[in-house]
Amino acid sequence: MDLDATLALALDLAQEAGALALSMRAGIGVLETKSSPTDVVTAADKAVEALLVDRITAARPEDGILGEEGAGTPGTSGYRWVVDPIDGTVNYLYGIPQWAVSIGVEDSAGTAVGVVFDPAKGELWQAVRGSGAWLNGVRLSCSSVGSLAGALVGTGFGYDEKRRAVQARLLPSLLPAVRDIRRLGAGSLDLCSVAAGRLDAYFEQGLSPWDLSAGGLIAAEAGAVVTGLRGRPAGHDLVVAAGPGVVAELLALLEAGDADADPLI
Repeated sequence: MDLDATLALALDLAQEAGALALSMRAGIGVLETKSSPTDVVTAADKAVEALLVDRITAARPEDGILGEEGAGTPGTSGYRWVVDPIDGTVNYLYGIPQWAVSIGVEDSAGTAVGVVFDPAKGELWQAVRGSGAWLNGVRLSCSSVGSLAGALVGTGFGYDEKRRAVQARLLPSLLPAVRDIRRLGAGSLDLCSVAAGRLDAYFEQGLSPWDLSAGGLIAAEAGAVVTGLRGRPAGHDLVVAAGPGVVAELLALLEAGDADADPLI
């Protein structure tokens, strides 16, 4: 795969998709719900994913596609586009400018190209495996903070009420141990914020591939450690992204609190 050409295509697609989402935001409402009443889908989610699928299929017909809103083709090339048309749909619905189009391109070794576009702020995040991470042409480097006590930590909560109740039990031990906590509502942008040092660390349970694919690569290429708990890779059980100076402390705290415990299993 020509990574430069793939990156150029992903950048174009993300910006076109972001422009469509931005144009549809005024007056948008809930079209349907998915896993729970709080897990919403808008007409823009559907339209933007359809746009991405059409463009990817036209340009790379042999590649696979996995999309949050149901797109799923296996492909024959060994490469897969993993897309979230609007990551942070609740923010989008409420007019909160913290949502993004996320596009990851994966091969047998994981994500090779990642692009996250935040149309509301005009921020275009990108990374190619082995070549660093960038925001609007500026190379990124994650936080160098050396103590969890001085770390600003991002997190998120699941849609299911049982999962939220378990996740909330960790907060009494986490809050006294860190500088503060933020819950911003878009996993791909949280991972990008770790890449830029806007967050010193981030963790969340229940992320799907389209939440993690692009943002995880961007964070890792900026020098962050992206992992799961107990030696497992980042995934649905837990995603942790943190600067090298705080990751060991954070992992120990999360493991002690069983942050990867899932009440839905």
